[in-house]
Amino acid sequence: MEKKVFVEWDDRYLTGIPLVDTQHKKLLEMTNGLYECCLGGTEDIQRCFKEAVHGTVEYVKKHFSAEERILENIRYPGLILHKKEHEGFVKKVIEEVRNFEENKRFVPFIFVRFLRDWILTHIAVEDKKYAEFILTLKKNNALRQRVKT
Repeated sequence: MEKKVFVEWDDRYLTGIPLVDTQHKKLLEMTNGLYECCLGGTEDIQRCFKEAVHGTVEYVKKHFSAEERILENIRYPGLILHKKEHEGFVKKVIEEVRNFEENKRFVPFIFVRFLRDWILTHIAVEDKKYAEFILTLKKNNALRQRVKT
């Protein structure tokens, strides 16, 4: 059976940081996995979605932690706001997962669409800000001096 793709990676989302770009691609793969779960029957959705959503939440936390360490290490001036974006997203996702587990107002496809939209917008807007900051530091040969020791 051919995999259904809900969201495709586009190189315009590249940050220029290999670890971050790899993790962003993985987040989109996981979003596609959640989308595939939505295409099954009710029982499939419950079983598949539960497994996939927990893996996704853990991976999101891992990614945010790695990204924040990088930004902290270069003393990125927008770090506090960036962390708040991450915290708000995690809070919303955890709330939605709880709704799913308690069979409360939860529509899997709406959740997957929210995940896709948030991730792509966050990469395109917020992550691009720090990518440009890093690029400017590199161009000015100032990255090395900026890194915390």
